[in-house]
Amino acid sequence: MKEVIIIESIAKNEKVVEKQNVSEWRKSWRRMRRSPLSMVGLIIVTFVILMAIFAPVVAPYPDDVSGAIHFDRMLEPPSSEHLLGTDEVGRDILSRVLYGARISLMLGFIVLGLSTLIGLPLGLIAGFWGGRINTIIMRIADIFLSVPSLVLAFAVAALFQPTLTTIMIALSFSWWPWVTRLVQGEVLSIKGEQFVQASIGIGASKWRIAFKEILPNCISPIIVKSTLDMGFIILMGASLGFLGLGAEPPTPEWGTMIAEGRAYLPEAWWAATFPGLAILFAVIGFNLLGDGLRDVFDVQMDE
Repeated sequence: MKEVIIIESIAKNEKVVEKQNVSEWRKSWRRMRRSPLSMVGLIIVTFVILMAIFAPVVAPYPDDVSGAIHFDRMLEPPSSEHLLGTDEVGRDILSRVLYGARISLMLGFIVLGLSTLIGLPLGLIAGFWGGRINTIIMRIADIFLSVPSLVLAFAVAALFQPTLTTIMIALSFSWWPWVTRLVQGEVLSIKGEQFVQASIGIGASKWRIAFKEILPNCISPIIVKSTLDMGFIILMGASLGFLGLGAEPPTPEWGTMIAEGRAYLPEAWWAATFPGLAILFAVIGFNLLGDGLRDVFDVQMDE
């Protein structure tokens, strides 16, 4: 009889927690809708993601993405046939910009994924266990932070062939310390809470407390920072592509497209302008969305 009562009590508590979670998400969505700029950011990010997903369907000239050459229509201005014009070898710029969104988003998601995969557990271990482990992890993070991301990318490109994969790895190694510092700070502020002390009091293992109790409370700051960082990573990737250290032609990477089109400025202004506007559009969208999420989750980002 007692077991039945305990099971019913647990089920009721789970329903209460589920209702509270749904209520919190509704409140967060209402706070999000009150900010016009945040909604603009959400719309822009959604549009960029949809543009990348449906590029093969929307792109009017998908063959121009793989390196087709059409000298008979090179550097044509924007028209009804080519809405954004053509580049120096006659490729449709709109098609290449659409496919370029795929590359930029892939770069951002992979860099954020790898840096989180490295930095999150290290920050969790450093903040919760403390002591010598914390000192070792944070000093290693400080060493990586002392090297600017661009400089590290240059060094990696000098040692290996400058490809998109190389740049992803280089940026990931320069980004994980920021995740580690953020998580470590959050853990230090959370591990003194009553629910953590209660888990310690009942004899729960440190690994369970760290990954079951503390980690879920660090997700909101990580989401906010990742959204804010996404725009900066896209900009970094485009900068490296512009310098010739990213994707190699004819890959339709936005930075590479700007580098190729700048030789024809100002006459063929469209060749470099529209890829640049795509970068501006994506970066502004992620920054506005990140600011909105920061207000929604009430996260203080101290760097």
